Amino acid sequence: MPPTRRSRSASPNSTAALAEPPALHLTRFLPYRLSVLANTVSHTLAKLYEKRFGITIPEWRIIAVLGGGETMSAGEIAQRTAMDKVQVSRAISRMLESALILRESGDTDRRKALLTLTPKALAIYAEIVPMALTYEQEVTDALSIDERAQLDTLLSKLQARAEQLAARPAPVAAQSEPAEE
Repeated sequence: MPPTRRSRSASPNSTAALAEPPALHLTRFLPYRLSVLANTVSHTLAKLYEKRFGITIPEWRIIAVLGGGETMSAGEIAQRTAMDKVQVSRAISRMLESALILRESGDTDRRKALLTLTPKALAIYAEIVPMALTYEQEVTDALSIDERAQLDTLLSKLQARAEQLAARPAPVAAQSEPAEE
């Protein structure tokens, strides 16, 4: 009988077994699943308005945020949309060139530019909102009314928890001790 080879993890005293990280099944990993879902929904909706209005996802998000008649700075838009400042800045530049937003300096702080939608962007907003709401309805049609309410509650809880975790200080990496010989 040939000798059998034991795997490293077979021995409970093995240090290799302790060092082996737990398995990550990406398709069951919540952050991945949420990201894929969000991207699928965003990109499907984007196909509807990109062709018709020639705007990108970041531009639509800016229009959506300012569509309620609000005036905001680029930093406030970045915070509200969870987009990075570079992405917001590029979208704002394109939107200024295509006359979708107006930039005005603030009354109290001239360095802080405030952005508002032009009538052209407000018209786009008025056309896209019903399309977006219809698409949202089509996606959530997969759920019962109770499941939709539960999803809303669960998403709110997860968002609040994620914000708590994001606000806590980053852990300091433990310095590794030199291996004993």
